[in-house]
Amino acid sequence: MASRLTEVAIDCADAPALARFWCAVLDYEVLDRDDGTVTIGPLAGEDRTGPVPPVLTFAQVPEHKTVKNRLHLDVSPTDRDQDDEVRRLLDLGARHAHVGQGEVGWVTLTDPEGNELCVLASRRP
Repeated sequence: MASRLTEVAIDCADAPALARFWCAVLDYEVLDRDDGTVTIGPLAGEDRTGPVPPVLTFAQVPEHKTVKNRLHLDVSPTDRDQDDEVRRLLDLGARHAHVGQGEVGWVTLTDPEGNELCVLASRRP
């Protein structure tokens, strides 16, 4: 037996705002809202093949992000090329990040709270 990745928990300063950003990025919806936490996941009734994607839970915490994340999310555009997806995420509130990656096939951004994410070019779900 093994474990299955079902949820990613992300500490943040503003759970509703960060959940809205990631809902727009991933085409997710809010699944649950509790005191200081918001959980988002795939749209209800969406016909998916393959593994079920994990939900994201944003938990409001008092401390601020201070260093580069040791874990980050990678996203792959499904209906546009990498450059168009990067522009879309920047319009949603992401920012370019330079973390010393050099010449690579992905673009590193941060979400509105500074959490790193990469936009991949060639991997398709």
